[in-house]
Amino acid sequence: MNARKQRVCWVVASPLTIHFFLLGHIRNISKYYELTIVTNLIDGPASLDFGDSVRVVSLPFERQVSLYRDIVSLFRLFLFFLRERFDVVHTLSPKTGLLGMVAAWAARVPVRVHTFQGEVWITRKGLWRLLLKSLDKLMALCATHLLVVSRSEADFLSEQKIVAITEMEMLANGSICGVDLARFKPDSSWRAEVRKELSIGIDSRVIIFVGRFTVDKGILDLANAFSRAVVHHTDCYLLFVGPDEEAMRPVIERICASHRDRLRFVGHTKDPERYMAASDILCLPSYREGFGLVLIEAAAAGLPTIGSRIYGIRDAIIDQSTGLLFEPGDVSDLTTKLETLLNDRGLADKLGSSGRMRAVSDFSHVLLEAEMLAFYKRIVKESVLKNFSTL
Repeated sequence: MNARKQRVCWVVASPLTIHFFLLGHIRNISKYYELTIVTNLIDGPASLDFGDSVRVVSLPFERQVSLYRDIVSLFRLFLFFLRERFDVVHTLSPKTGLLGMVAAWAARVPVRVHTFQGEVWITRKGLWRLLLKSLDKLMALCATHLLVVSRSEADFLSEQKIVAITEMEMLANGSICGVDLARFKPDSSWRAEVRKELSIGIDSRVIIFVGRFTVDKGILDLANAFSRAVVHHTDCYLLFVGPDEEAMRPVIERICASHRDRLRFVGHTKDPERYMAASDILCLPSYREGFGLVLIEAAAAGLPTIGSRIYGIRDAIIDQSTGLLFEPGDVSDLTTKLETLLNDRGLADKLGSSGRMRAVSDFSHVLLEAEMLAFYKRIVKESVLKNFSTL
């Protein structure tokens, strides 16, 4: 008789997170475990159909703090975990991390895993920051295992006294899922095709941002820096790719009013690799990132990258080797870094080439998926042995 598969539940705030970061892990984990995913199916355009191998359950999590609705979600999760008797609950988003870990602890789920991916409170101040930090501490106390996506994130969490450095693990060389090198690569046909679609000349220089349009992603800093740089680089374009979650486009267009014809916007796409292949520089001016996977994806596509000098991004960019770092929030510094790469194509090509070699050697999705599966096999085995020893 075959032993039953261990039952695993992932709790993720948005289907977009699943679509962009977790599909490979889902295919891998569901081969060995009975996998259920709890997410908000109302949030985002991504379709989640995994056939019979994975069960998807919808729960309407609120992205912003909503005390009443959050308490309702917490109670619903608790009852769900109590009824389903999962062997493992794994949370992969900040908000669902707190709700999922507390509910799983209360329901006595034996293995409770949370993956940190950037802390929302880093941009907050005063009592609000203190409260959010305290909630992260509570979440960590309720977990049995904690994963981080970069070494600098682990150092930061330890320095902030959220969790001891010895209680966190990182898979392989970092990131949540690694890069699919068959997708993210230099491609001259995509470059020509996309530039034709966007009415951009084949020899023009294109700076690209890929991600959610939010203030925390620093895109207003990028817009301001571009509005300065484009004055000296009149054949330069700024391409935004991703969902506009905070109605940022009108603000960006106002900032770049004199150069609005140099802006291009693409909404949510399942094919960000096409737009990277069509670009020359990727910029992530974020104020908070656990790692900044988009930087490694761009590097795999052969692009030099520019990012803010914060934890997480410091692991994704090797300054002066695969890209350039600037001081977060410093528009003048960001403008200088943009102009450096726009002026020196030789340097840009050198950084792009080094970045691609690093992406290929250190961040393949195959490596990360194997590490995640090995992690699961270890923690489940440890739990089974622990339960057996108490009988």
